[in-house]
Amino acid sequence: MSNGLLPRRRLLTYAGLGALGIGSAAIATQISYPKPSPDIVSNPNIPKSNSSVNSVAINSSASQSLPEFQGIAQWLNSDPLSIQDLKGNVVMIQFWTFSCINCQRTLPYVTKWHEQYAAKGLKIIGVHTPEFAFEREANNIKDAIQKHGIRYPVPVDNEFQTWKAYGNEYWPHLYLADRQGNLVYDHIGEGAYAKTEQTIQKLLG
Repeated sequence: MSNGLLPRRRLLTYAGLGALGIGSAAIATQISYPKPSPDIVSNPNIPKSNSSVNSVAINSSASQSLPEFQGIAQWLNSDPLSIQDLKGNVVMIQFWTFSCINCQRTLPYVTKWHEQYAAKGLKIIGVHTPEFAFEREANNIKDAIQKHGIRYPVPVDNEFQTWKAYGNEYWPHLYLADRQGNLVYDHIGEGAYAKTEQTIQKLLG
């Protein structure tokens, strides 16, 4: 993106995807993880991610291990964790930022999955990567955690290093990994809640 702007909440619509001829196979190319710029620029005019996009099941023969958490300034609701600490569990990595309305709409589902499946082996990690300067403040993130009833670990990714490690470009974005730590499912935006929960159940076995 020109002017050093970080790719923000992309304007994601079915019509736009159709016009570009992009299907779920094209979205699967996201798993090659292009690297966005780390610059953080506050711009209220940047479009927000819109509604649901596509989910993609990642081909197991081409699966990739979960990238390690990087550059985390602070862990909330948890001591620091590594990917190795999560091995043996089904892992959901959730990229979010608290003022994103699309993220807010996904949170009731994610928090419900934590309540229902944590005891069965689901580990949710809510990577908080800010868009605006006020979203970098730990106390503001803590207030959002309390407001939304988030009880799973929230690493604060203020420098976008974990975001870059995943090649992410969207809020919200969910990744699921199996008990061996291999990425098997990827969903951008709102929606596909039933499909995501079915995938969780299948991975938990």
